[in-house]
Amino acid sequence: MNKSNFKFSFTMAFIVTSYISFILVAINAGFNNNFIGLWLRSWLIAYLLAVPSLLFLPPFVRKKLKI
Repeated sequence: MNKSNFKFSFTMAFIVTSYISFILVAINAGFNNNFIGLWLRSWLIAYLLAVPSLLFLPPFVRKKLKI
């Protein structure tokens, strides 16, 4: 895996997990006094799951789809 793939994976994980976690926390918890803390906690968990997925799953998916 080259440097470009790493940059792409980290950037995409940051962008996607940021807005999805923001929206889900806003819907489920509302904009209360602890919103930022809840959002950052949710974002960190999502980010830590998304980065390895974006780094290691594409080769398996390409192989299965024969791309």
